[in-house]
Amino acid sequence: MTTANLLLPLAAEQKSAEVTDWAARIGWVLGLLLFIAFVYWLMRQGWKWRGSLQSDLPELPGAPETPGEAKLSMSGRYHGSTTAGQWLDRIVAHGLGSRSRVELTLTDAGLDVVRPGANDFFIPAAQLREARLDKGIAGKVLAEGGLLIVTWQHGDQLIDSGFRSDRSAEHTAWVDAINFMNQFTTTEGPAR
Repeated sequence: MTTANLLLPLAAEQKSAEVTDWAARIGWVLGLLLFIAFVYWLMRQGWKWRGSLQSDLPELPGAPETPGEAKLSMSGRYHGSTTAGQWLDRIVAHGLGSRSRVELTLTDAGLDVVRPGANDFFIPAAQLREARLDKGIAGKVLAEGGLLIVTWQHGDQLIDSGFRSDRSAEHTAWVDAINFMNQFTTTEGPAR
């Protein structure tokens, strides 16, 4: 017997391996999609739960009929609101947790926050507590001084709301104007 005769039966018995097991691959893809959907559902439930915990927060005030002449105006981004002093404790009640574009207008009556596609609100001048520059709010972190943080009283709670102007050089003027207004409108003592 020659070596060719010995190898011929061996070569005939060997089968090539399957290139792709489509059933297993489809099963893994479906399992991954179900896992992603489950995680998304859990995140949504957490958002709803946080909203229900904050349900005691009063309705947001609307802008008055005649707010007066604009002292400052700014367009930019609204990055969210948190409990004052706790930059990660996001407030989601009444749409305050939704990031959006924003148009801010500061008048003698207060701060008008207009958010296309989200709930607008108004902060009366008597409720403004302070403004400062900071680097982060509600999970959004920027360069030092990249965010305008406005602290205001709503019901029994102090709230920090974060804004970023399209032109960040405007932030300092906003801080000065709001803090100057606060000196004359706060009846509960000095600013926090």
